[in-house]
Amino acid sequence: MAITASMVKELRGTTGAGMMDAKKALTENDGDMEAAIDWLRTKGLAKAAKKSGRTAAEGLVAVAVEGNTAVAVEVNSETDFVGKNAEFQGMVASIAQTALNVPDLGGLADAEIGGKSVAAIITDKIATIGENMSLRRMAKLSGTSVVTYVHNATAPGMGKIGVLVALTGDNEAFGKQVAMHVAAVNPASLSEDDLDAAVVEKERQVQIDIARESGKPEAVIEKMIEGRMKKYMSEVTLLNQAFVINPDLTVAKAAEEAGVEITGFVRLEVGEGIEVVKEDFAAEVAKAVKG
Repeated sequence: MAITASMVKELRGTTGAGMMDAKKALTENDGDMEAAIDWLRTKGLAKAAKKSGRTAAEGLVAVAVEGNTAVAVEVNSETDFVGKNAEFQGMVASIAQTALNVPDLGGLADAEIGGKSVAAIITDKIATIGENMSLRRMAKLSGTSVVTYVHNATAPGMGKIGVLVALTGDNEAFGKQVAMHVAAVNPASLSEDDLDAAVVEKERQVQIDIARESGKPEAVIEKMIEGRMKKYMSEVTLLNQAFVINPDLTVAKAAEEAGVEITGFVRLEVGEGIEVVKEDFAAEVAKAVKG
């Protein structure tokens, strides 16, 4: 029997399974919708789809490097416990290595490992481990040299925070110190030039409003704003921050003394920006009782 697009769409809507899985289920069962649903359930794919609505805000960030290119990838799970699972860690490590050879997150989801797409591998792992998972973010960085660092590592090359730093010179020890600084301080950008203009303007307006509350003349207020914005830049831009290894120096000055230039950085932290709705224990029990 010919499998049509509308049949695949219907099965996906019923089970939440992926397009290729739905098509295969229908093909294996000669277009019989009920049999295809049972087939997906047997394979654990329909079960995995049911978990897709649950919030996955834990997991791991993994880093990988090859030559002068490094990549960081975030794969989420529902609980921190799964992040310590060797099976999950192995999957995340292989995904990070694969990310070195693709341009973006979409390409990574479609890329194959052992003949199966990364998206399909994650779906299979949802079924076997029993938690929702998602391939959330990928960032790539290149430079004359690149350094990676993982904070709170749970396995080699992966943990809660992954950092990449690109340098013009070859000074791995200094690069590692900068990466640790980035992990700890979490700068918003490399310098003033690549800081979001809207963010800068918002901060400037806040400082203007605060200064005008003082009742001082406009000429004095302008001087106050100039000083406060300079202080703001020293707090949020990497090159202007006080270097955690030696607070007497800015990061830019420390780089100059180390004989290198920092050209870029990436910092990914597991779950940042994901809103997790928490219920009290009574509500969780009530939900469980209701099924």
